[in-house]
Amino acid sequence: MRAVSVVRPDGARLYVEVHGHPADEPLVLLEGMGGDIPGWRRNIPRLASEHLVVAYDHRGNGRSVAPDVPTTMATFAEDCLAVMDALDIERAHVYGQSFGGMVAIELGLSRPERVRTLVLACTHAGVARAAPARGRAPKDRPWLQLYAPSFVAARPDLVEEDQRVARAQPRDPEGERRQREAVRAWDAWDRLPELRMPVLVLHGSEDQLVDVANAHALAERIPGAELVVIEGAGHVYHAEQPELADGIVLDFLRRHRG
Repeated sequence: MRAVSVVRPDGARLYVEVHGHPADEPLVLLEGMGGDIPGWRRNIPRLASEHLVVAYDHRGNGRSVAPDVPTTMATFAEDCLAVMDALDIERAHVYGQSFGGMVAIELGLSRPERVRTLVLACTHAGVARAAPARGRAPKDRPWLQLYAPSFVAARPDLVEEDQRVARAQPRDPEGERRQREAVRAWDAWDRLPELRMPVLVLHGSEDQLVDVANAHALAERIPGAELVVIEGAGHVYHAEQPELADGIVLDFLRRHRG
C-alpha cells in the first residue's frame, strides 16, 4: 500500500491509498457520506488482485481535511479528478457507493473522457426523484439502518467490528454537513441519459437507507445499464457479502477492460 496526500486549491487535503500493481487498470473507490477507507477493508484485497485500486477519503471524511467553504457535487467530482491527476491516471473505472455513487454520476457526466466504466452502488440521482428510505433506525443506534435486519441478527460480531473500526476513525461533523448540502442541491436525473460508458447499477434488496427502487430507476434511465440486486443485503452490501459483491464488480470490469 502507498499513501498519498493531495492538496486542493481551497485548502482541502485528501488522504489517498493506492493498492495493487501499477500495471493494472486503475479502479477508483468513492466511499459513502461520513465513510472512510477502512469501510472497504473487506473488498480492497480482492479488487486489488486485478486492479490498481485507488481509495481516498472525501473532504470531511476519515483522514481527509475539509476547509469551511461551500461545496457542491461538482466539488467532489473535481476532487476525484485531482486525485487521478496526482497519480498520473488518465482514465479509470469508477466505483461509487451511496454518496460516492452520486459523485461518480457527476464525474461521468462532467468528464466522461476520464471514466472507463461506472459502478453505481446503493445510490440515486438526486433527492427530488429518489424513493424514500424504508424506515428509521433507533436514535441510539442509527447505524443499524446501514444493514439488512437479517445480517444484524445473524452476524452481530461483524456489526460490532464495523462500529469499532468506525469509532477509531476521525469524524468531522461540519464536513458531513457540507456533504449533505451538496446532496440537497444536486439533481442529475434529467442528465442520466447522457451517460454513455458501461454502467453497472448494484444494490442490496434489503437496503433500509436508499430503497432498492432507486436502483431500478437508475437502470431504466441510463442507456444500456446493467442491474444487479444482491438478495438479502443492506446498504453496506459490500461489507455484508464481500465475496459476492466483489465477484459481481470484477466480472463487470473484466468485460469492459480498456
